[in-house]
Amino acid sequence: MSEKKIHLYVDSQERTLLLHSLVELKNQLIQQGRYTDCVDELIFKVVNAPIKRMKIEYV
Repeated sequence: MSEKKIHLYVDSQERTLLLHSLVELKNQLIQQGRYTDCVDELIFKVVNAPIKRMKIEYV
């Protein structure tokens, strides 16, 4: 059975906040002496994610 893919669309401010939060989590894990592999993978995915332009209309 294949895994279900989930797409997340965020603007530039949300992306920045997400990256800062992930780096802060990574620093906390390093201080606790725990592995940071999964957080590293998420940071890599967020940084290398393609930027998709979307038009948003407010009603």
